[in-house]
Amino acid sequence: MALTYTTEQVAALLERVSNWGRWGKDDQRGALNFITDAKRAAAARLVSTGEAVSLSLPLATQPARDNPRPVTHLMIRSGIVGHPLGSSGAADYFAIEPHGLATTHLDALCHHLWRGRMYNGFDMSEIDFQGAHKCAIDVCRQGIVSRGVLFDLPKIRGVEWIEPGDAIYPEDLEAAERDHRVSAGEGDVLLVRTGRFKLRRVKGSGAIALGAMPGLHASCLEWLHARRIAVLGSDAISDVLPLGYDAPLAMPIHTGTLVMMGVHLIDNAELELLAQRCAQLGRYEFMFSLLPLVLERGTGSPANPVALF
Repeated sequence: MALTYTTEQVAALLERVSNWGRWGKDDQRGALNFITDAKRAAAARLVSTGEAVSLSLPLATQPARDNPRPVTHLMIRSGIVGHPLGSSGAADYFAIEPHGLATTHLDALCHHLWRGRMYNGFDMSEIDFQGAHKCAIDVCRQGIVSRGVLFDLPKIRGVEWIEPGDAIYPEDLEAAERDHRVSAGEGDVLLVRTGRFKLRRVKGSGAIALGAMPGLHASCLEWLHARRIAVLGSDAISDVLPLGYDAPLAMPIHTGTLVMMGVHLIDNAELELLAQRCAQLGRYEFMFSLLPLVLERGTGSPANPVALF
């Protein structure tokens, strides 16, 4: 299936999925407002065995084709004994660029702009050399705890992974719901597995070209908006690249979710072990927890999301 959109059609689509003003003109939380206390309590009741599965990649300190700016990790104390009683210790320093293709991270709503504005119509002038003064990552300081749902798209298509550049369409998402016997709904954290890291482990970092990535087609935006999800995550970057239709717009899924809907994005989640456990248990819903760093005015945060069964 291939859909060709013009720039005007994409712009109209973005307007149709807008949540601007839905929670007031000053709102900076966006779709996180769908996660109520009752929603968190219901998510906690999904936990039966207590098994926890991390959805984070290790922080990558070595350069690779998909990691041109690796994490800087320096030791500043290495445990040398100097105390007369033998006491010693170790300490380190690290610096991270959270965005990109190598670090599991949460995008703040200020991370992406559309026609000079971020979520809820805040002007791009709210971002300066000090950071973002609206819609920064610290609006998530209370953490994201909700019901998580996994859609395993390679399982649905009967393949090992979705090839770079291949798009995922609304009918694929609905097929996942039928196969997994689960539905994505209001306040949920929806995770979409493409098998990207299985491909990387089999074929190496060069298997994914810098301009090609599996992901959602723009036609999924109205589906996501109708479901009222709170957060969207992927083992890729959610957008399919290249776009595959005639619209000179970078990353319409990023634009439609972060800017128009106020849906925070999780990029580069490690979903392989989660997919295995969901298949073994025959259960594709779980309690989801993510606690980003509280970086005031930050555009994103490295993250270690966890699924609890």
